[in-house]
Amino acid sequence: MPLRIVTPLAVIVDQPATGLRAVDASGSFGILPGHADFLTRLAVSVVTWITPDGAARFCAVRGGALTVRAGRVAIATREAVTGDDLDRLDREVLARFRANLDEERVAHVEATRLQLSVMRRMLSRLQPRPRGAGH
Repeated sequence: MPLRIVTPLAVIVDQPATGLRAVDASGSFGILPGHADFLTRLAVSVVTWITPDGAARFCAVRGGALTVRAGRVAIATREAVTGDDLDRLDREVLARFRANLDEERVAHVEATRLQLSVMRRMLSRLQPRPRGAGH
């Protein structure tokens, strides 16, 4: 089955696979040729697949979406790093991806708080004032 892993900047993997393992919110799952059409949101994890010659390949993904459609597997992710050393990918690359994800969450929370503060101020200015109150 054809496998393609892409980021916004490049095609990282474009090769056939005889099987694939990935991780989503429900846990680890596998895909074999003939799998039904499928769509899921991937966790920050390492995707593993087997090539037709039996070799295992690995790619750390920073979340993303995995689709199976008409027997083709496609993964779209923000960032991906391939490698032959699963331990290094797990230890170094995933740690960096997770740290970036945590930073993004904190920034998102702060941005949301700022937006709410601005909205509250705008609403307070739009509230009708009682008669006799200042300007």
